[in-house]
This record gives sequence, C-alpha cells and structure tokens, in this order.
Amino acid sequence: MSRPHQTVSGQPVAANGRSCCKAVGTTRGSRLDVHKTMRAEGFRPDGIVWLEGGRGWVGTDRPEIAGDGEGPRRNLWVKPFGMDRFAISNERFAEFVASSGYLTEAEHLGWSFVFLGLLPDRPDSVLRAEGAPWWCRIDGACWHLPEGPSSSLAGRQSHPVVHVSYRDACAFAHWAGGRLPTEAEWEFAARGGLDVRYPWGNDEPADDTAYCNIWQGSFPETNLAVDGYYGTAPVDAFSSNRLGFSNMSGNVWEWCSDPFRVRSVARSAKLRNREAALQQDKVLKGGSYLCHRTYCYRYRIAARTGRAPDTSSGNCGFRIAYDPA
Repeated sequence: MSRPHQTVSGQPVAANGRSCCKAVGTTRGSRLDVHKTMRAEGFRPDGIVWLEGGRGWVGTDRPEIAGDGEGPRRNLWVKPFGMDRFAISNERFAEFVASSGYLTEAEHLGWSFVFLGLLPDRPDSVLRAEGAPWWCRIDGACWHLPEGPSSSLAGRQSHPVVHVSYRDACAFAHWAGGRLPTEAEWEFAARGGLDVRYPWGNDEPADDTAYCNIWQGSFPETNLAVDGYYGTAPVDAFSSNRLGFSNMSGNVWEWCSDPFRVRSVARSAKLRNREAALQQDKVLKGGSYLCHRTYCYRYRIAARTGRAPDTSSGNCGFRIAYDPA
C-alpha cells in the first residue's frame, strides 16, 4: 500500500503537505434489489431520499477557487437515484466492521493525521504536515480511535465516521447495497432543485451564524464554536435542505465516485490533471469542520477537491447512493 494522502488546511491533500430540477423526496426501500437489501445489515430504507432525477448541473460560472475546477457550469441530465439523508455515522460503520471484519487503510498503515486542536496535550514531538503544522501524524489514529489510542467513540456514535479512504467507502457501499454518488448526483441533491450557493440558500455563513459546522474565528488558533462544535457534529445536526439531506456543507468531506479533473486549457490545469490521473484522484465535496471563507472556502455546493483513493484523515467521510431496481 502506498503512503496515504492526508489533509492540510481544511481540505484533503497529500501527506507531504501539498495543499491543497424535478425531485421527489420519498422513502421507497422496496425499489432496491432484494439481494442487496438482504446483504445489507446496515441498510436504512427510511434514511434514503429517492429522487426522480431531471435537468441539473455541475459547477459554477463564478468560481471562487478556479484551480479546483469549479467551473465552468455544465448542464446535464440526472437519472433517478436514491441517496442517504445523512453521512455514514460511526454507529453504522461499526455495524459494517462487526459484520465483515473489515480493516480500513489507516488501520493497515498504522497512523493517520489528526488536527492539532483536537489533541489534549498539543504534542511537540509528533511529525507535522509540511506547510500545515496543525496536522499531526498520530500513530494508531483510525476510525474508532479518531485522535489516537487515548481516544474513543464515546459520545460520538451519531457523528460521521472519519479516517476513511475512498476504498474504505466503496467497501462499505458494496456491503450496504449501494455505491458512492457521482459529483452530479451530489450537487443535484444538495441544491434540491434550486439555483443556490449552499444547501440552505444563498445566505453567507459568518462567525456569528450557524448554518452548518465550519470553523468560526481565526484559524487555526481560535474556534469560537458558535455552531456548538469544535470537531465533528452529529450527522443529523442543523436543518436539512428542502429534500431532507443534512450536513452537505461542512462537518466532513464526502467522497464521490468521479475521477478528479480540472476543465481548463491553462498550463497549471494540465499539470494538475496529469498528477490527478497518475494518483487516480477522486472527487470530494462539501468541505469540513475546518473550512472558513478566509482560507478554505470549500463548503459551497460547487466547491470540490480531488485526492488519491488511499487518502484518509480526521475530516473525511462519505454518504452513499442507490440505484432504482
């Protein structure tokens, strides 16, 4: 296994420190294949929103971070699909592990990066990510020990699972009878049929408002935690969008199935695409609890990043999509 690509700033990036419509919301569990439903001990038919699909789009013609490939806006047709209302929680992932005996890539490797502010002792001796010293390499950090061996999931069963790679997410999705969503499906669900910047509308979050779980204050020294959370929040925290999807901005980055690509003829884009193809980068959406407009303005629906499939970190999670029967 290659060394996993981890997170600096508020987005998943390499361990070496390189930064980085008509819709109907109904629950229709009977539409899943019977063999998938039987295989999926963690299946939650009441937690799926089924969408009829229709005309949608990906990206924006007003990109904030052009190098991420946010633009141009691409109109497209989205086929019917279902998607989990919530990101996969620690409780659901634990059911998967208990059923399958699965070991995540972070567990195989033996370490992962953890945000410094979440460590009780603020260690000076641990390795830090180059250019982002707030990310610490912690031996033993993984999905059930999110800050290392001295931590646990106590009180966080309803929080999103973290330290999961793209491959880990795919393994869970297969077990649950689903798959990872495409970027188009993810944006379609997040917008809810509206031309909006965020799942809740166009109002910009500020340090004194709490539309979602992002950084509030001066990063990385001071988090005002006006939203009530310093790290992750429960998967059902905050108001859902008009279709019933929760936390599609902030909280944790979410894996999508698409290969990452920047649509531009600029030399920098060609270099990034070459690197992305070499690493087999996949798209992540939604931003995380570490995002702030001043340095990681990626909690917008059109925002995105791309990282290698073995990437895992303390702010990466996922939700899954389903195909109609």
